[in-house]
Amino acid sequence: MLIRYGKEKDGKLIKKAVVYTREEHKINFADVDNDAVFITGKLRANGYECYIVGGAVRDLILGKKPKDFDLVTDATPARIKRVFRNSRIIGRRFRLVHVYFGEKIFEVSTFRSLIDGHTSNTYGTLEEDVQRRDFSFNALLYDPGKQLVVDYVNGMADIQKRVLRPIIPLQLIFKDDPVRMIRAVKYAAAGGFAIPALLRRRIKKEAVLLESVSPSRLTEELAKIIRSPAAAQIVESLEDAGIFGFLQKEASGLLKRDNVFRKAYLAGFAELALNDPPAKGQPMAALIRTYLEMHTPWQELKQVIPGSWDRYKAVFYDTRRFIAPMNPPKIELEQALRLVFAEHGIDLKKARSMERERHLEKARRAHQTHIAGNAAAPQAKPAKSADAPKPRRKRRPAEKKSINTFPT
Repeated sequence: MLIRYGKEKDGKLIKKAVVYTREEHKINFADVDNDAVFITGKLRANGYECYIVGGAVRDLILGKKPKDFDLVTDATPARIKRVFRNSRIIGRRFRLVHVYFGEKIFEVSTFRSLIDGHTSNTYGTLEEDVQRRDFSFNALLYDPGKQLVVDYVNGMADIQKRVLRPIIPLQLIFKDDPVRMIRAVKYAAAGGFAIPALLRRRIKKEAVLLESVSPSRLTEELAKIIRSPAAAQIVESLEDAGIFGFLQKEASGLLKRDNVFRKAYLAGFAELALNDPPAKGQPMAALIRTYLEMHTPWQELKQVIPGSWDRYKAVFYDTRRFIAPMNPPKIELEQALRLVFAEHGIDLKKARSMERERHLEKARRAHQTHIAGNAAAPQAKPAKSADAPKPRRKRRPAEKKSINTFPT
């Protein structure tokens, strides 16, 4: 174990952080993404600090292989973009850089300060950036070049104790960003962390703040949850904490009222975890399957007849209402519906094809009727419309006015 020191204003040395070596943090370097290592190495080669940060470091310490890698640096977005041509600057309030490697996207952000509080959007130092993060185990920094973990907030000890400890004061943490309540419960359920009693009470007290969160952010959070191997535990924990209703209002009501629905709904997510990563469309299908199983007239829908597409559309809009306020792209929901319908032997492509043929036949008949009507009608001279513009009259040339002269 190493110690990183800093100086106070009076020049006195003070302990700033604990640095853990490879033998102490036991991170399997093979689990670290090669492209993330390349980004940190290239920025350091250009004279900048750079670390892997957040959930990726937490998962590596827990022996898991992270799906996403976020990085922090002291380089500004413009300088990061100069180093990486395969990048794009995004954001308005606080600008970030996305570095692209094929389908993979790495988010690289500049250190933020605390000058405007924990939601500051101004550049700062590494120490300030760490202090503005939500929980201690998300504030660890990993240097893949030297394979060191830098800990400013005693996060390593919290991981070993399996305790969820906020860095931001309790009276501010959820008021600054209510979505942190969802993340707190998610982290605890997925990693087996205990939520302290004070933090749990604060979540129940301030859960109503989630009403002000935009549907797009809630959709993003729920999409991450249903793609997690621990989706069943997370959903159950969110419901027990009293905040799942802000993500899925109708499903939450059914979980409370209907024990059959509850068992089937949670079992669907548990089954999804057996296929990690899940197939395309399966996470969304798990979110809607139990509701559709209980509320869809399958026998009627199996009769693929002209006009049956309208019944499928009714199911689509009812499903969208069920998952509100989640508002995923239409194509994702349609893909999930096709999977569930296929499980009942219903081919939506066939119904859609029949619907298109019906519309084409209708248009064809209308066209033929129009041609027949024109052929039967006599070629009459078109009548003048009362609103038709009148021909312009030629203007007479203006007469020359005589000029009266007076004798002098």
